[in-house]
Amino acid sequence: MIAKLIPAGGNMNLSVPEQMPINESMSLVQTLVNIVPKNPVLSLVNGNILQIIFFAIALGLATNFIGKKGEPLVKIMSALAEAMYKLTDMIIRFAPYGVFAIMAWVSGEYGFAVLKPLIKVIAGVYLACLIHVVVFMGGAVTIIAKLKPFNFFRGITDAQMVAFTTTSSSGTLPVTMECAQKNLGVSNSVSSFVLPLGATINMDGTALYQGVCAIFVANAYGVDLTFAHYLTIIFTATLASIGTAGVPGAGLIMLSLILNSVGLPMEGLAFIAGIDRVLDMARTTVNVTGDSLVSLLIAKSEDELDEKIYNKENEI
Repeated sequence: MIAKLIPAGGNMNLSVPEQMPINESMSLVQTLVNIVPKNPVLSLVNGNILQIIFFAIALGLATNFIGKKGEPLVKIMSALAEAMYKLTDMIIRFAPYGVFAIMAWVSGEYGFAVLKPLIKVIAGVYLACLIHVVVFMGGAVTIIAKLKPFNFFRGITDAQMVAFTTTSSSGTLPVTMECAQKNLGVSNSVSSFVLPLGATINMDGTALYQGVCAIFVANAYGVDLTFAHYLTIIFTATLASIGTAGVPGAGLIMLSLILNSVGLPMEGLAFIAGIDRVLDMARTTVNVTGDSLVSLLIAKSEDELDEKIYNKENEI
């Protein structure tokens, strides 16, 4: 909604590359049916990210259901995941050089005026993040946990600041756990389980960022997205955020999957890459805030929350 209210990229009028046709509009039912792969290997070959994610989730559930028999596969997949995280880190380290070259080409091809709409992208992402944190997360603390939201936000300030500066959910994890236990009163058993898990799969800020940026790319190239396209973006962003590594810049790599899911030009990444660090600061802060919120809600529901610490350490 924020991306539509702030039509970033609407005046850029970039041409869509001929080799990248936009996917035709499909019905909601057909969109859902197409998520289920007929051949997982073919999905990998074609790069159909929705089908790949669906199969990965199904395989993961099946592996858990078979118990000890699935442990060898889990170890292999864990090692492969760590290798991919390292590969991602290596790519990210060299990314600034590539981004500089791409931005130089973009500026030379379209002029510096093309960079102005990026301010709207930054404003849109930050505004959406602010609304999500204050309205939805603050509302969850008030309505579900029946606690003072001010105390919650004040208690996780240190974690938010570290997340904002490091842009790493995994790197912020120790501070997040300390804030949850010492400031919010979340028990060690809950925080030790929920927060590491959240740093791995709970990337609501990343999903939000990917949606805004996908719509920006569509506007920049004059692509009219249908309702089915929006649903595809929502599903893909949500699922892709689960697989996003908690390291700086990983969200940009996953954004390419979002663009591919609706056939948007991959060249749009060139514009986002130049401001991704600024956007990463906001989305990581939201991710960490969301992790802290979930730990608080679970601790409250399981009677593992020390409300004396919550109210005393953060009293107004």
